Amino acid sequence: MPSSHSATVTALAVGVGLQEGFGGSLFATSLILACVVMYDATGVRLQAGRQAEVLNQIVYELPAEHPLAESRPLRELLGHTPPQVVAGGLLGVLTAAIIHLISHFGTQA
Repeated sequence: MPSSHSATVTALAVGVGLQEGFGGSLFATSLILACVVMYDATGVRLQAGRQAEVLNQIVYELPAEHPLAESRPLRELLGHTPPQVVAGGLLGVLTAAIIHLISHFGTQA
């Protein structure tokens, strides 16, 4: 259910922020990357999937003798809904925080 892409880029941004500081250019760059990936997942890719649904329906309704009637269906599950992206982002934050805590306590032993 959660977007794995959103979880990955969010974990990257939070991890960079925890390691290098949240005021640096490296964190800003990773944050921008995370925003672009999450926007793409909910916007462009989700709309492309909905467009594929419509096109598949049109091709399905073509007469059998039409040249496109036998074409392979387009992939319809391309993007994520906003709740899936938010869940992925929260999972990424949680993952980065847990890994940071584990590595922090591991160096103090």
